[in-house]
Formats: sequence, C-alpha cells, structure tokens
Amino acid sequence: MARPLRIEYDGALYHITSRGNEKKPIYRKDGDCRKFLKILSELPARYQVVIHGYVLMENHYHLLIETPKGNITRVMHYLNTAYTVYFNKKHQRVGHLFQGRYKGLLIEKERYLLSVSRYIHLNPVRALIVKRPEEYKWSSYLDYIGRSIKEKWLTSEWILGQYSTREAQAKNLYKIFIEEGLTAAEDDPFNHVKAGPVIGNEDFIEKIKKKLDLKEHREIPESRRLARDISCKRVIEEVAKRLRLSEQEIRSVGKRGNFARKITFYLLRKLTDISNEEIGRYFGVGYTAVSQGASRARKELVANRKYRKVVRELDAKLSEE
Repeated sequence: MARPLRIEYDGALYHITSRGNEKKPIYRKDGDCRKFLKILSELPARYQVVIHGYVLMENHYHLLIETPKGNITRVMHYLNTAYTVYFNKKHQRVGHLFQGRYKGLLIEKERYLLSVSRYIHLNPVRALIVKRPEEYKWSSYLDYIGRSIKEKWLTSEWILGQYSTREAQAKNLYKIFIEEGLTAAEDDPFNHVKAGPVIGNEDFIEKIKKKLDLKEHREIPESRRLARDISCKRVIEEVAKRLRLSEQEIRSVGKRGNFARKITFYLLRKLTDISNEEIGRYFGVGYTAVSQGASRARKELVANRKYRKVVRELDAKLSEE
C-alpha cells in the first residue's frame, strides 16, 4: 500500500478519519468511547492543537484538528497508539486495531470548515443510528448547541463565531445550519477535493503546492495529483492564447466563444479533478451544460482533424506543467 501524502505546516487544519481493521468495531462499550475522549482531551495541552469537532462511530471516528505547530503526524501517532494499547489490554487482544494509516484531508478553513463540521455532525443520522444529530451522545454537536457541559479542550468559538458574537444566538443559528442538512440537499464538502488530500479552492491549492517540495514526494500518488493540478483559470488562459480570444469571450455565452468553451470543458474534465458543478459555477452555467459541452467536444475530436490538432497541442502544453 502506497503511503499517503502528509502535508504539515503551522496552522494547518484537517479532517481526520481512522477506521477499524477489517471494518471491525474500535469501540465496544461506552467505556471505550470515554477512554478515547480522555486521550483526545490530552492533545491540546500536549501538542498545542485545536480540536474543532469530533464524532465517534462504532468502527471509525471523525476529527477536526488544527495544528498551530504543524505536527499532525506526531499527534495522530500518539492518539492511535495510546488508544490501541488501552483497547488491546482492556479486551485481551493483540495486533492492529486500526486499518492502516489514518486519512487526513487538509481543509481551507474560511471556506469549508463549516460544511465539514456539518458533514461529521450528521454522520450518525446518515448511518441511520439516530433520526436527529442531538440524539447521538458521542459527538461534539451537543457541546455546540449547549445540550451538554462544554469540554474545556474542545474549541467551538471559531465556528460559532461565524454566526454571531452572542453565544446563545450563535448556537441557535448553528443548530439551524445543521438541521438544514436534514431536509435540503446537503453540499457534500468532499465533492470539493480537487487535488490530492486537499479541500479548498484553486488559490488555496496553489498556496499548498508552494509549501511542499512535490518532487521529494513524487513516488506518492497524491503528490503527483497535487503537482499536476490545473485550475480553471489556467486552462482558459491557454485556450484563449491558442485561439486568439479573450478570456471573457470564452466565459461568456455567445457564438464567438462557443468552440473554445467546449474545448475548455473537455480539457478540464480530462486533466483535472474539478467536478462539473465547480466548473459550471466558474462559468456561470449549470453542470449539465458542462457535461454536454465536454461530450460534444469529444465527438468533434473524432470528426474534425483541425479540432483534434488544437486540442492535442493544448493537452500537451497543460500536461507538461
């Protein structure tokens, strides 16, 4: 199994998951959950991390952890090792408790922390364990809405502060935000994972790439994905230059930019992990328009030699970056 790409820097924020080996339970009794939270509670003082949220499920957990010291690997090694030692002794077992290495997704805080917090707090509802998130006790959601005594080691101030400076109002508004995910189509933040283990927009991804020596990690698949990540803007720039159009002509709906726009949709779908929804938002069109445009481009590639030559040149230019 290829080792995952670990991106560490001061101030990094992660959505962490770790699953039981062979999908087996990692919490058999309430006492196991309490012990895990006891170990988790040690992390802020021991490693100067900020814990924004958690959910403990039967065979896995979700954490939202911010690392002012850029030390997530050390933090997670301590957490999983300490809990494994406890669990094995308590339940008279030996061997691995967790399935391989933990999974850590780097999050753009300002843009995606709220939606990721909703995602993890609704996890027990999606798993059909409870009907409402406040019915599940092994979650930080109860702390967020004031249904339990707030743990000193849990930081809810940043998320609640996005709603109001008044605590009671902030808790109520956050509760409304969470409950909207029960009735409306929830925006899955993991649809925004565009490059390697990162949830963020194009500018954020570029900042991450500058922090990393991607050549040093080139044997890791996620590093190669991150290294070759191409933005909507970059593809438009190259298409505009090749076809002698302005970027605005390509982004605007109109006859002059139609050919170029279809090429752009095709190249974005071929060369990037950006979803049709994301591309559509960038161009101001629906995701079906993106899908149809890319599909038409593929058909024209077969029938039109000139078209094929242009796309091949653009593909080669963008792929070598």
